[in-house]
Amino acid sequence: MRIRAFHYSWVIFAITFLVLLIGAGIRATPGVLIVPLEAEFGWSKATIGAAVAVNILLYGLMGPFAVAIMERFGLRRTVGFSLLLLAAGTGLTVFMRFAWQLMALWGVVVGTGTGMIALVLGATVAQRWFVKHRGLVLGVLTASSATGQLVFLPLLAYLADLYGWRAVSLTICAIALALAPAAVWLLRDRPSDLAVPPYGGSEVELPPVHLTNPAVRAIKALRDAMRSRDFWLLSGSFFICGASTNGLIGTHFISACFDHSIPEVRAAGLLAVVGIFDFFGTTGSGWLTDRIDSRYLLFWYYAMRGISLMYLPYSFDDPVYGMSIFAVFYGLDWIATVPPTVRLAGQSFGKDNAALMFGWIAVAHQIGAATAAWGAGYVRTVTGDYQQAFVTAGILCVIAALMVLFIGFKRPEFVDDAKLEAAVE
Repeated sequence: MRIRAFHYSWVIFAITFLVLLIGAGIRATPGVLIVPLEAEFGWSKATIGAAVAVNILLYGLMGPFAVAIMERFGLRRTVGFSLLLLAAGTGLTVFMRFAWQLMALWGVVVGTGTGMIALVLGATVAQRWFVKHRGLVLGVLTASSATGQLVFLPLLAYLADLYGWRAVSLTICAIALALAPAAVWLLRDRPSDLAVPPYGGSEVELPPVHLTNPAVRAIKALRDAMRSRDFWLLSGSFFICGASTNGLIGTHFISACFDHSIPEVRAAGLLAVVGIFDFFGTTGSGWLTDRIDSRYLLFWYYAMRGISLMYLPYSFDDPVYGMSIFAVFYGLDWIATVPPTVRLAGQSFGKDNAALMFGWIAVAHQIGAATAAWGAGYVRTVTGDYQQAFVTAGILCVIAALMVLFIGFKRPEFVDDAKLEAAVE
């Protein structure tokens, strides 16, 4: 079949890019709310960090179940429902008065909603709709997910500073409501729905039939994967990835800057710089993933991130040049780990299971992020600064750099000389 000049996969790519961008921006919003919530309600950073930790944990835990739900009910229904859930969760926060309400809304409702349109959505779209340029497409979609967390922060910080934190909640609620009908209208589940092959493919691919309960399918996949050493290496390194990005910098960077007399809006601007450079870094990582062994890419990514995090406590002394160097260097590596991790998951567990298994690996990512979100807040509460948290995360990144080199490594089998001679005879 001759592929059309314009392939609908690019429409799917565009709407998925926008959904991931907005969803990530919503999930990152608590980063600009820590200081105003602390000022209005008297909640400690540890209390607010605990709600963020629940959000991050559910964001990751929903991943594999979201993939199974997409397989069972389709992209359109899953994405539309998730955006409505986000609108409800964020809109209701303007009425909260107690810490448990913060935990329920920002932690549980928003965490569940963002988890259903997390990185696994990008992985699913890339696997279903693209054969050619799959790594590059995944890199751009991953970049949108990470960049959305950071690029919107200056605007949200400005709104919080000018109109209060409730204006931020209402703004993101309105954005989610506006995006939901467009996503439902434009999204299609698979290329076969339009009787076309994936982009770069030559044949229409019939969708696999998944009649199993989504939860059962996801849990069975985890059970099988736990027998694999590669699963533990990928999950362990991705745990550290989450701890050193979303949980630490994404949650506490603005608060750490505030401790060093750097205003919130300027700190959010620095995170926006991280997001801009992340877009180029993660897109480039997708391009490199199509060409270079993913293990070596991950080694350099984790090593460079570890160095930048250990440098961060010293960069506060020079808010102009020191912080700018950190933002650029760290930004290029913010979440460039995703494309090679997805590639390794596909190599280890097969193409049809790549998105689902990446969903479980992403659970480890968010457990690490949740641990860091709470742990860094605890360190700040006890010691009065974040230095120990930043240095510890840097050391963990160096450990992850060494771990990934053993993914796919097979030990040479012991050969008994007597049996070998007998076999030759």
